[in-house]
Amino acid sequence: MATALFSSDGEEVINRKLDSSDQSISESTEEALEEIYEIGKTISFIQINGFQRVALQFPDELLADSVAIARQLEDATSAKVYILGDTSYGSCCVDEVSAEHVGADAVVHYGRACLSPCTRLPVSYVFGRKAVDASLCADAFQSLFPDRETPVVTFTDVVYEHVLVQLEAQLGPNYPRAIFSKLPGQREIPFPNETCKFGRRFSPDPKFWPDGYSFFYVGGEGPTLSNLLLTWPRCPFFSYNPETAEGRKEGLNVNRALMKRFYLIEKARDAQVVGILVGTLGVSDYLSALKHLKDIIRRAGKKSYMMSMGKLNPAKLANFPEVDVFVLVACPENSLLDSSGFYRPIVTPDEMEVACNPAREWSGHCITDFRELLPGGCAHVQFPEISPADADRTDVSLITGELRSVRLCASEVPEKEPDLTVAQRNNDGTLAELGPAASFLSARSWQGLDRSLGQTAVVKTVEGRRGIAIAYEDELES
Repeated sequence: MATALFSSDGEEVINRKLDSSDQSISESTEEALEEIYEIGKTISFIQINGFQRVALQFPDELLADSVAIARQLEDATSAKVYILGDTSYGSCCVDEVSAEHVGADAVVHYGRACLSPCTRLPVSYVFGRKAVDASLCADAFQSLFPDRETPVVTFTDVVYEHVLVQLEAQLGPNYPRAIFSKLPGQREIPFPNETCKFGRRFSPDPKFWPDGYSFFYVGGEGPTLSNLLLTWPRCPFFSYNPETAEGRKEGLNVNRALMKRFYLIEKARDAQVVGILVGTLGVSDYLSALKHLKDIIRRAGKKSYMMSMGKLNPAKLANFPEVDVFVLVACPENSLLDSSGFYRPIVTPDEMEVACNPAREWSGHCITDFRELLPGGCAHVQFPEISPADADRTDVSLITGELRSVRLCASEVPEKEPDLTVAQRNNDGTLAELGPAASFLSARSWQGLDRSLGQTAVVKTVEGRRGIAIAYEDELES
């Protein structure tokens, strides 16, 4: 556990080495900006819709080109262009909140994107066209799939999405059961039996889907590939990395990752206090997901606290020691957060529901899109109605080996609050407590500063020292 981050003097930030593996994808020349950042497409997007105020959202590694792009867009259109300097959460999500602060009519999102649906503003994606040799990619595909009757679904990282058309043209005639996913804007009319995962749409054959399919991914290691692997862990997975021109079979560490996620589910079952982390304000239906989580946590006999904070780190969450486990409501690419360095584990909404809902069973794969858990979603499971006679449940924790007891609640919200309990705080007063946070506070050896009302003499205001700390004006010079 990274305990050093809880109390830091800032030296770690000063000495931190930045990752230069994903530097700016352009040479900052006008020709490179036009080709890679698709300025002509963005100009058409602004002019056709008549937008007057447009926000440009860049990840940190592409901010160096932001000013040049903004100037070209303003020169070619009558729109006022704003550059969003920092995102509230992950840079892969469209930051609609920051765009609304300047009254923007639309957002142009640059770089890698999670493709989560947005509801407030129109969005145009510019992924950045990273170089890829389509012929080498096709050769790797053919060597990995010698049987041309193999059902295959092809995905790409968003920065390589332009190669899908070439791959489909080269491989489609020879692989009749191969399908190629489509990204937003490439096709608006849905096909029969269409499936949408992580913003990518494709139409698999129901006879083979999903366990009969293999998967081919164009791109390097990252959250997108991890999501795909954990979503279909029983399917053969292959990848081609354009940077190394290497094709290989994936999935060696999938079972270990799944066992780690199951461990987190058991930690969530043991928890009595749950912190709900709001990790997005832009993904559609996030408010419904928060309400759904609060309801199932309450019905499982646990307490929950909701908190919204920007980019997470161990120091922030260590300020809430009374919380046993956190559940993060975020986009699919930010949901699988590695919490090994945090004071408390962080789980996904799906894992929290498996821990709370007695009708849910762990399926052996991960669901990172919280919209699938809501009523009407493909993974929604209704919380069963609990009779008072069956409300008390007891089982054994697989982590501690001890018995744990829970009392499931009815679906209706109680009309009155539970009875108050009173704990002695100090010699001068008492603390009325309603929840486990107050109980945790009352059991701590240090509970904060006492006000000592009436015991401190009242004095007139006096002028304090002036100057800087190393040389106040009233100090004698040496």
